Amino acid sequence: MIQRPVEMNGFMFSVLSSLRAAQLMRGCLPRVTTIQKPVMTAQLEVAQGKVAMEVTPPLAVVTADPAVG
Repeated sequence: MIQRPVEMNGFMFSVLSSLRAAQLMRGCLPRVTTIQKPVMTAQLEVAQGKVAMEVTPPLAVVTADPAVG
């Protein structure tokens, strides 16, 4: 069983691992040396801090001002 990082909750670990597993199945190169299947390889990468989630700010919402135009 792979131990997730202490600072990461279980939901974040599973989401990040599944996204990385999808990348590995599409042909991305693994960042750890292992003979495991893509799902386990992804979990190992996340647990070792080899991949991280990039959080981007939400898109700006543009609303129409009824006073203009």
